[in-house]
Amino acid sequence: MSDTREPAPLPSPAVADMISSRWLDNLAGVYTIWLREVRKFWRDRPRIIGATVQPALFLLLLGTGIGQGIPRAFGVEPAARSFAPGVPNYLTYIYPGIIAMTLLFTSVFSAISIIWDREIGFLKEVMVAPISRSAVAIGKTLGGSTVAMLQGCLMLLFAPFLHVALSWGTMLALLPLLLYISFSLTAMGIAAAARMRSMQGFTVIMNFLTLPMFFLSGAMFPIDGLPRWMTVLVTLNPLTYGVDALRSVVIGFHQYGVLQDLLVMGVFGVAMLGLAVMGFESHE
Repeated sequence: MSDTREPAPLPSPAVADMISSRWLDNLAGVYTIWLREVRKFWRDRPRIIGATVQPALFLLLLGTGIGQGIPRAFGVEPAARSFAPGVPNYLTYIYPGIIAMTLLFTSVFSAISIIWDREIGFLKEVMVAPISRSAVAIGKTLGGSTVAMLQGCLMLLFAPFLHVALSWGTMLALLPLLLYISFSLTAMGIAAAARMRSMQGFTVIMNFLTLPMFFLSGAMFPIDGLPRWMTVLVTLNPLTYGVDALRSVVIGFHQYGVLQDLLVMGVFGVAMLGLAVMGFESHE
């Protein structure tokens, strides 16, 4: 018996043109918002210097002090203490963690521009533009993650002083990895900023979240042999997997599989981006 059902009608040229035009408008909106965020960063030289000096102080001062104290706590000479297989000293071990710290704080606090834009009325103008609000969230996230990636690249300048050899292949692998991690972290900041009305409240809440994320990521200490309750927190922390992926590429040491690291960070980023889009959709 032959099928006499008629095929579904194809969209009319007018409808197809309208859909195509909407997509182009959204892409243009994403690009414009991304470009604005990058230009603001590039023109703010004190911000670039400050965001580079702070992690450098963590690396050189705090790293040197803790690197001397930990071996003595074990009753061995600092030069004889191996912090991980193939990692000769503490500064080398925490170097990828400091890069992750740079990405974390730059990514999250780049979202504070949303609150500033709301206060000066710029966000309201963006919201009435002929683009979807999801395009606004994606543009802000891409802009903040690009800024964080650039800031992370500046931290790579310290590698020769720590005797960390970064080949061209390593650099090519690091750039997309830095952007990938930054995107997930920026989406978290955007999701929070889209729901807040004051810079003070955003700063307090994000410090409450980011500091435990950093200290429980294994950036400053090995995660083997921790108390069970801390091991659970470290395992649930998405930044742990970002630090592990960076450590795998930069110094060749990792405690999880790289695919697992990328999967966890990817799922976390998609979830945070979804929350960010919902925050903009509910914006009045």
